[in-house]
Amino acid sequence: MIWVIYIIPIFGLAALIYSFVKNRWISSQDPGSERMIEISNYIREGAIAFLQTEYKILTIFVIAVAILLGFANNGRADSSWLIALSFIVGAFCSALAGYLGMMAATKSNVRTTNAARKGLGPALQIAFSGGSIMGMNVVGLGILGLGLLFLLYSNLWDVTNLFDLGKIINVISGFSLGASSIALFARVGGGIYTKAADVGADLAGKVYEGIPEDDPRNPAVIADNVGDNVGDVAGMGADLFESYVGAIIGTMVLGAVFASPDVPEIGLEAVLLPLVLAGVGIIFSIIGAFFVKVKEGGNPQRALNTGEFLAAGLMLIASYFIITNILPTSWNFNGFNYSNIGVFYSTLIGLAAGVLIGMITEYYTSTDNKPVFEIASQSITGVATNIIAGLGVGMMSTALPIIIIVIGIIGAYYFANLYGIAIAALGMLSTTGIQLAVDAYGPISDNAGGIAEMSELPKEVRQRTDKLDAVGNTTAAIGKGFAIGSAALTALALFSAYMHQAQIKVIDIAQPIIMGGVFVGAMLPFLFSAIAMGAVGRAAKQMIIEVGRQFREIGGLREGTAKAEYSKCVEISTRAAIKEMITPGIMAIIIPVIVGFISKEMLAGLLGGLTVSGVLLAIFQSNSGGAWDNAKKLIEGGIQIEGFNYVKGSDAHKAAVVGDTVGDPFKDTSGPSLNILIKLMSVVSLVIAPLIK
Repeated sequence: MIWVIYIIPIFGLAALIYSFVKNRWISSQDPGSERMIEISNYIREGAIAFLQTEYKILTIFVIAVAILLGFANNGRADSSWLIALSFIVGAFCSALAGYLGMMAATKSNVRTTNAARKGLGPALQIAFSGGSIMGMNVVGLGILGLGLLFLLYSNLWDVTNLFDLGKIINVISGFSLGASSIALFARVGGGIYTKAADVGADLAGKVYEGIPEDDPRNPAVIADNVGDNVGDVAGMGADLFESYVGAIIGTMVLGAVFASPDVPEIGLEAVLLPLVLAGVGIIFSIIGAFFVKVKEGGNPQRALNTGEFLAAGLMLIASYFIITNILPTSWNFNGFNYSNIGVFYSTLIGLAAGVLIGMITEYYTSTDNKPVFEIASQSITGVATNIIAGLGVGMMSTALPIIIIVIGIIGAYYFANLYGIAIAALGMLSTTGIQLAVDAYGPISDNAGGIAEMSELPKEVRQRTDKLDAVGNTTAAIGKGFAIGSAALTALALFSAYMHQAQIKVIDIAQPIIMGGVFVGAMLPFLFSAIAMGAVGRAAKQMIIEVGRQFREIGGLREGTAKAEYSKCVEISTRAAIKEMITPGIMAIIIPVIVGFISKEMLAGLLGGLTVSGVLLAIFQSNSGGAWDNAKKLIEGGIQIEGFNYVKGSDAHKAAVVGDTVGDPFKDTSGPSLNILIKLMSVVSLVIAPLIK
């Protein structure tokens, strides 16, 4: 099986080649008029400026943590200073994936707008192609980075030796730590940026000043469009990069325990299997992408689902042959009888759980279903009833996903013990390439609508981009559902790996110190969310004040004869995001280290409480925010409730706008950041486990 190590990086290269070809194709498309290009350049320059500022701060953080990791692990028999190299490579690949995806998105937005002048089909093709560049860069850099590091370390140490294999896995786990660290900062920083601008632009424009969405007179409109890229593209890319890598490494850690003289039937196979499955998933994601097409008047959601479900179906078939050929028919370890068909069933459970969570998320957040309609109908009696309805939908939406996750955990454990749970998480994320493509398509469509409005294009162009954008809200919610569901399974796998590495046999929650850890862990997602929400609120307040100042002081702005000072609002979002992302990021890394050195058992309790509380709060926030957003979109498209028509500018619309602004930091800042928090703290615990055992 050692020869497989040399094949893994090729899958990563295939994804990067696909991204390069798609990028060239998008560049060849017509970007439209001079005005459209001018607006697109504003967005692109603002996004690049933010990422450059953010990455300068993160470079200092990465160097500091790498030095600490190198010193802590230097000279250890079961680890090496090279864990610092893994950390740097993981952080670099995560940042690079986000940057390349954002550059593609800012190139695709204006071309999507121009294509929408011809029809819905061409617009979808460009928007999805831009998203697919993000998706393939994430999986390509993930597999390439892991594959090359594993190849390097396999040549430094004897991969067939049990002790050396454990050392390699310890060292390579630094890659996941690097990815998780960048993901948290990128998600929180990008989320604060985008939602400060979005909330400020919506409230200042639609509610206070009474002007349409994306109107060029609104000084915050460029910052809002920049935010779509730094938060929903670069931030989400780093988020799913971390999820993808964490699932692979968690499975590798648990697979390494089988490589024992006591189990002669199996060697490296269980370690290499997750890399092979992830690599093959890239190929099927590329195939699925070719089937995403829609005709004029067609349903973009159906087109996106076709590509996604096709990739998942092909992956399921391939998984059977890969698993049954790589793993032995059966083996026994620690009294549990494993089988290759049991591992396949666990993969099937993960895939099925991911699809079901996605379908449930779609039900609660889509404009076609009852929950969103109920929120829209409650808007006719004001803001309070809109918010009550949205909170209720978000809370209700936690029930079925949690039941599915529980069934998935129990089922995967039944068929393949803890390794089954880890492989189920990987099964859920095996087609991340196309899942993220579908997700990143949303903010591109949103930007396209803004460019259409600011360029004063015909109404039918905005109607087409709005149709794509409404579907994008749902696909974004589905993507977050996948990320949160996989976070629960991956966190449990990493938790088990931590217990193994820290040599903890049993966790007794009747012990006060462990129960204390559970309570502290359960509290952290609320504290983390409060910090993120407070940051958005403070920045949005500054944004609203600045917009009001410009309308008062710039003569002719309201009439459209003067130009807004867009850079002032971009600066507010950038400054707030960079300042406010530091505290939650540092908190996630420091707390498990402090608790771990107090008591390794207490840290195990903390991880348990953190996972349960974090998953529930993340689902609630992401789904309620998505439902609020689409309720607003439903009214903006014109809706009949109890015999009356409600449209843009009505009191019901203004109530829905307020509900949407409440939900914005829920769904795009604190909610999706929680699944990164869960896994980052789990990975930190895994990395320090050899030091506290």
